[in-house]
Amino acid sequence: MSDNREGQRIPEVTFQTRRNNQWVPVTSSQIFGGRTVVVFALPGAFTPTCSAAHVPRFNELAPVFRENGVDDIVCVSVNDAFVMNAWQADQAAFDITFLPDGNGEFTEAMGMLVDKGDLGFGKRSWRYAMVVRDGVIERLFVEPAVEGDPYEVSDADTVLGYINPEAEGPSAVTLFTKPGCPYCARAKAALSDSGVAFEDIELDRSVTMRSVRAMAGADTVPQAFVDGSRIGDSEAITAWLAKGTAA
Repeated sequence: MSDNREGQRIPEVTFQTRRNNQWVPVTSSQIFGGRTVVVFALPGAFTPTCSAAHVPRFNELAPVFRENGVDDIVCVSVNDAFVMNAWQADQAAFDITFLPDGNGEFTEAMGMLVDKGDLGFGKRSWRYAMVVRDGVIERLFVEPAVEGDPYEVSDADTVLGYINPEAEGPSAVTLFTKPGCPYCARAKAALSDSGVAFEDIELDRSVTMRSVRAMAGADTVPQAFVDGSRIGDSEAITAWLAKGTAA
């Protein structure tokens, strides 16, 4: 990997993207010129850490980044456009721009191309993030050069903390529901109308009422949890919203 590139201009390359079944070349100048952009790069689409943590958290915090002056959040990986588009759809990460660096040109120019041949990956990107203002790299967050796939400093919360140490992310809201339940529908509507993003876990064979009893000590749904604490049923959710406690 290269030396620190903070203060240098972003590499000028052309990314071969796909939109509406057409090839759409996009240049670095188009992406970064006159804008504030947060970039995070990772080893590969559909891989565990990338799919379970790196992409989801940046997507979750995208509105907060934009409230703090960021024009775009860009995910770069040494994968082709078809793979990147499929991964974006699978992750439902539509608040992020996915850039395919299929030939590794951008990653190599950044000095971040590494050999993952031992895993059968070939040449891939090292994991890092950066803040770019008008095409100039202001701040780099590069994972330590150790074996494996470290994920310590390029996460969304660390980058957001650099941009604005006082910025607060949204509350983590999880709702247990079951199909056909009118109270569940009412709770989901109340959360949505209040602009609160939430995870909806519907009961099925793997998540049962026994799971709800174990977690909430209750025999009814919906049951809501916020930042690890139980809020309760639909009436409790309405009361919680009325207090304005949703971030």
